[in-house]
Amino acid sequence: MFLNASKFPFFVSRRYLFAKKSHSAINIISLISIVGVAVGTMALIVVLSVFNGFDELIKSLFNSFDPDIKIALNEGKAFTPDSIKMLHLKNIPGIIEVAEVVEENALLQYQGKTYIASIKGVSPNFSAVSGVDKKMTEGKFLLQSGNIPYAVVGQGVAYYLSVNTHVGEPLVINVPRRTAEITLVPEEMFNKKYIVPSGIFSIEQDFDAKYVIVPIGFARDILEYSKEVTALEIKTKPGIDIETVQEQIISCMGKDFSVKNRYQQEQLFYKIMKSEKWAIFFILTFILIVASMNIMGSLTMLILDKKKDIKTFNNLGADWKTIRKIFLYNGWVNSIFGALLGAAIGLFICWLQLKYGFVKLQGSGSFVIDKYPVKIVLSDVMLVLCTVWIVGFITSWIPVRVISRKYFE
Repeated sequence: MFLNASKFPFFVSRRYLFAKKSHSAINIISLISIVGVAVGTMALIVVLSVFNGFDELIKSLFNSFDPDIKIALNEGKAFTPDSIKMLHLKNIPGIIEVAEVVEENALLQYQGKTYIASIKGVSPNFSAVSGVDKKMTEGKFLLQSGNIPYAVVGQGVAYYLSVNTHVGEPLVINVPRRTAEITLVPEEMFNKKYIVPSGIFSIEQDFDAKYVIVPIGFARDILEYSKEVTALEIKTKPGIDIETVQEQIISCMGKDFSVKNRYQQEQLFYKIMKSEKWAIFFILTFILIVASMNIMGSLTMLILDKKKDIKTFNNLGADWKTIRKIFLYNGWVNSIFGALLGAAIGLFICWLQLKYGFVKLQGSGSFVIDKYPVKIVLSDVMLVLCTVWIVGFITSWIPVRVISRKYFE
């Protein structure tokens, strides 16, 4: 009865795990296998946490510029918002603000330097939709003072043009005239306006080196628009179901318009980030598989070392399935112990980085943070542990499956 009990394989496996082996090499290889699994698990947790940290950081940066929802034409560029549709749009549950935007490429001139960027004309409620006003590095977020328009310049644009917000030097904006005829005088083909920079913002390099934000009236004037916009940017209530709001907006605006949430606005970038994360996961998993091969070596040596015990168990009535479980559990426990140890060390390292930030970014002076960001995601930790345990089970099962009466005759 005792030999057929379900606890028998666990009992013998535990004894083999802690008992002294006849060959010290078995203990050494077993220890190496545990250390290898622990290091692989630790690396997976730390690397995935760092990727999650960067992902959260970049999302927060993009969210400072990208609206919750953006409406634009599927074909064409500018459109005049229909007053009835705008009224219905603002009455959709979950929508807080709707900002009008006019965007176009322009040639900038400042103190003898030139640069091509995009001017983004925005309505007065733009600050309620975007978080650019909280990302100022110099000056202030001021677009209008009385009848005087001002520009807020991206840090990359300011760097290339050497913009100084303290001297009051105007920024010259040149835009091709929509109604211009072909002429030999280039100046006649462009609309030119002057505007004084009031501040410099810094969000992310792609935004910083591309945009100059101006009042929408200034942008319409230089682009020869009256009431046209190139996009509508929407702020929604926190926690609202974005997909539901999107469906209602599509129903309101019609099929001629694209309605994109924040993920869809930067879809390619987010897909690249996710693919890089999982590529690293699979690479480290492969390294973990190689490290787990030590379990196969230690188990094979243990099986040979306990050859007499195996015959004894079999003679006493234990079937080969029960005997295989003894060694399978032995190898799997090594893997589980290594995984838990590695997870504990990995989480401890992540906690130290979160609290003290001891691992710094090279060239951090040019980045928005000076240390590696870390975010611990429970689902990633569970995925790593499950992966390690599955790998441990497979590498334990391979040497154990050869145990049979014929093999030990």
